[in-house]
Formats: sequence, structure tokens, C-alpha cells
Amino acid sequence: MSERSQHRRPATFKLDDPGVVVMDPDDASRPARGTVHVTPEAEPALLPVPVEAEVLPAQRGFRWGTVFWSAVGGLTLLGVGLGVTRLIEDLFARSEGLGFLGLAFAFVAALAFAVVVTREAFGLMRLATIEKLHLRAASVLASDDRAESRAVVQDLLKVAHQNPHLARARAALQGHADDIIDGADMIRLAERELMTPLDSEARRLISSAAQRVSIVTAVSPRALVDVLFVFAASLRLIRQLARLYGGRPGALGMIRLMRHVISHVAITGGMAASDSMIQQVLGHGLAAKLSQRLGEGVLNGLLTARLGLAAIDVTRPLPFTALPRPALTDLAKDLLRKREKEE
Repeated sequence: MSERSQHRRPATFKLDDPGVVVMDPDDASRPARGTVHVTPEAEPALLPVPVEAEVLPAQRGFRWGTVFWSAVGGLTLLGVGLGVTRLIEDLFARSEGLGFLGLAFAFVAALAFAVVVTREAFGLMRLATIEKLHLRAASVLASDDRAESRAVVQDLLKVAHQNPHLARARAALQGHADDIIDGADMIRLAERELMTPLDSEARRLISSAAQRVSIVTAVSPRALVDVLFVFAASLRLIRQLARLYGGRPGALGMIRLMRHVISHVAITGGMAASDSMIQQVLGHGLAAKLSQRLGEGVLNGLLTARLGLAAIDVTRPLPFTALPRPALTDLAKDLLRKREKEE
């Protein structure tokens, strides 16, 4: 049998003692006999900070669908242009006054179309700017780059410049910007100063939309009315949240936001989590006090609130680090308490 090694009795020693050997955790060498081995542990501040990995979209090849719809759109514009030209020529052939009137209408329509296209383009560009700010802020939180953090804060101030309710927050952020050394701390300071009032307003908007949906769908007689109202309320809520955080989406921007919100809910498994949470909350005797119609209204309101929380993650220019993420459980409890009072 192998002889058991005797345990060393407790003793005190100094770190500068020649018999003390400091070893790395990965060092496999054996120091001299009779020495004291010390393996330093990593400081908590030096440990890598876990950062939520961004979900990268799958790379696609050549998009024939885009080519098809672009070609169809070009042909449609050419057809409309030729039709308008022929109409104006016919109006001039019939009467010079009618021809000038038709030409004026065509000019006004072309001007309005150009304005609408320009507004849609600016809306898409602003949404893209907010998405890039979100990604850049997440990168700074991982790299702690001070120069990049200042650039992100400056771009964030430009986005928030048109919101008069953030004037005091912008002044406070600019006043403390020179006192911050670390890049990650700069992003956290910007989040606390600028996002705190916006997050509070976003939660109020989501609660109001969820309560509105729960009331209307509880008293509506048709399921089709419920579906249409939930869709309209969700669309309005996403637009309000986008405008709250600095975006001004048009029609194309809303289509893009809806795609991103639905994708976010699907990727994060939010609907499955919402369903389990709803079953837990409603299954503990709270829903038993409600009627069947009110229970369906509460469920529709919670699903609307879940879409609103996903819209916050999509439209918010900064990730959640210094501030807590709004929880669906809190909104569900508020909604249930309101329904119980009405019942």
C-alpha cells in the first residue's frame, strides 16, 4: 500500500519569505521540497464580463425575389408614367385649360410622391442608425474602449436632441462625461441618464395598450374583432415605442420593425416563456375569480405586452446593463389586479 501523505499543519508565513513560491494555476512543475506553494486567484474585476451574444442573421445568396419585385415596380412606374402622359396629351387636345389643370395635378402628385419616398428613406436611415448604436454600445461594453464610448455617446445625444424631455438628462450627461475614464462606465452612465425616463414612459405605454386590449377583447362578440384589434393595438404600440426612443418609422419602417419584433420573439423564445408564465400566474387561483371572457382578455393583453417588450429591445438604442429590463411578470400582476377590481 502506498504511504499516505501527511497533511501540513496550519502555519503563518510572509509572502516575501524565500520558502514561499508563487505558482500559476497552469504551471505543472514541482518546486523544491519544503517550500510553500501559493496560487493566486483571479480578481473578480479582472474576470471576463459575460456579454449576451448578438444573434446574427443568416447570410443569404442572390435574392431573386428582390429582383422580381424591383422589375415589377419599375414596369408599374413606367406604365403609370405613360398613362399620365397620354392623359395630359388628351386633355390638351380637348382643351388647353384642362391640359394645364391635368399637368398641375401630375406635378403635385409627383412632388407628394417624392416627399413620401424621402420621408421613408430618412425613416429607414434613422432606424438603421439606432440599430448600429445598439451594436456599437454592446461592443464597447465588451471591449471597454474609451474613445469609441465617447463617439457612441455623441451620436446618442444627436438622436436624443429632438426630445425636449431629455434636456436635463443631456446636460447632466455632458457635465459628467469628462469624469468617466472607462468606456463601459460611460455607456452605463448614458443609459442611466437618458434611458431612465424613456423606459418609464415605455412601460406606461405597454401597460396602457395591454389594458386597452384586455378590455376590448373581453367585451367584443367576435373572434375576428379580437384579432384585428390586437393587431392594430400592437402596431400602434410599436410605432409609439419607436418614436419614443428616437425613431420615426414610416410605412416601410413599420414593416421592418414588425419583422424584427416577431423575429426577436421567435429567437428568444419569448412566446413560450410568456405562455408558461401566464399559466403559472393564472393557475394560482387568480383566473378562477375572473369570468371566461375576462380571462381571454387578460391573455390577449399579456400577449400584447410581450410584443411591446420585444419592441423595446429592438427600438432601444442602448442594451440593458445599468438599468433592469422590464419584466412581463410585473405587467401581468398589474393587469390582473386591474381586472380583479373591475370584476
